[in-house]
Amino acid sequence: MALPKPPITPQEYLAFEREAEIKHEFLNGEIVAMSGASLAHNRIVLDAAGSLNTQLRERGCEVFVSDTRVKLDARNYVYPDIAVVCGQLMSIVESGLETLLAPTLLVEVLSPSTEIYDRGAKFKRYQALASLRQYVLIAQDAPRIEVYTRQADGAWLYTVAAGREATTALSSVGGALALSEVYRRVTFDAAAEEDS
Repeated sequence: MALPKPPITPQEYLAFEREAEIKHEFLNGEIVAMSGASLAHNRIVLDAAGSLNTQLRERGCEVFVSDTRVKLDARNYVYPDIAVVCGQLMSIVESGLETLLAPTLLVEVLSPSTEIYDRGAKFKRYQALASLRQYVLIAQDAPRIEVYTRQADGAWLYTVAAGREATTALSSVGGALALSEVYRRVTFDAAAEEDS
């Protein structure tokens, strides 16, 4: 009978990540490789981040894309598709790697391989961040953006914007995402456009 392996320490993860050729998340003592993304996924990330960057650059907010690691706690490091920090930027350098702390807004573009995780375990981890005000999920299979907004009592309010004509407000950063801009380089079949 094989003995279970002891969990990896954060220091071991960071040393590994510094030398790795691909990105890895660190989830409760386990190193998890990040999978590649589709062209549609990349287009959505770039257009959403570009829109946010244009809107927020004069408002004291910074927009970061998927190569920016975020430290959730001592045992969890992730790479969200988009992270926005408003106010003072906080980061930490550990083992020679800079890691973002205290994001205001986090965005994930849903993929078939990550949707369950993004909606479940990852969102649960994100909710523990005291700084986080909104969590945004952008669909890849239809023009649809879902937003979870933290309320004063700690509850999360869910809203959805669907269809290319829709716009979703991002109150946490004083901006908005127009679906026509987010999906400007993505085509869907007719059924996906109608069902959104």
